[in-house]
Amino acid sequence: MNNLTISSKVIKKDEHFEAQNQWLLGLIVILLLILYMPTLLWLWGRWTMSVWQNGHGILVFVLVIYLIWKELQKLKSIPSCFNSWGYIILIPSLLLYMLDTGINTKLLSSFAMFSSLIGLSLLFLGSVKTKAILFPLLAMLLTLPIPLVFTESIHLMLRYIATKSVAYILSQMGVPVFTSGTLLEIEGGTLMVADACSGFATLYAAITIAILTAYFCTSTKRRIALLLIAAPLAIGVNIIRVLVLALLVNYYGLNILATSAHELSGLLTFMVALPILFMIGKNPIIHKKDN
Repeated sequence: MNNLTISSKVIKKDEHFEAQNQWLLGLIVILLLILYMPTLLWLWGRWTMSVWQNGHGILVFVLVIYLIWKELQKLKSIPSCFNSWGYIILIPSLLLYMLDTGINTKLLSSFAMFSSLIGLSLLFLGSVKTKAILFPLLAMLLTLPIPLVFTESIHLMLRYIATKSVAYILSQMGVPVFTSGTLLEIEGGTLMVADACSGFATLYAAITIAILTAYFCTSTKRRIALLLIAAPLAIGVNIIRVLVLALLVNYYGLNILATSAHELSGLLTFMVALPILFMIGKNPIIHKKDN
């Protein structure tokens, strides 16, 4: 009887600790949201600026939140605990944020915001649950815009690939075409494959989604296929996009680029590439054999 009483007290104490823990975590999250609000607004502005730049950020962020929730649901039976190692991550993250308030890059503060989540997870959820959601938390870093200084050479390479590929396809279709660098000269006008049309945004998004999907895929073959096909698929759909625009310019003139067709073509690259990646990464259905 005494053992039952002691066990009951321990359970009540754990439940009380859990409740206090949740309230404290909620309060800290609200305070951090207020602190990082300028950073969040800046990040939202970059995500919604254009489908050709960092439009995948919103999709990845939502997907990551879902994956974190899904992993934590699996560990509901495991009680949350305190791990002081969280301070080792949280304190430097806050210092990095303070540094960025002086130099005002917003990119450093965005990095600090996401890294502080790992510290908070250790402090309030413990090492077991943090380990389970660590990969999705780290994947949030893939929503950050990459400065052009680091991607300029990649942009240029992708522009050349798109230009030469489209020129070859047009010539095979019997459409007269002349190329000069990243310029496509056709009867309807001269079309320049600029950075916005390089396909880098689709490439960034495809690789990010492929990494996330591969991590949670149970099939090794599908994981390998995902990681191998992501880049060629992104480049391929962008070539098709530039080809369609070139054909439209050839038949209807350069004015077609001022219409919604130009913007919609960017959305279509995501709408084609990302579902293919999700289908490849879908876990195979295992049919139970009847005895």
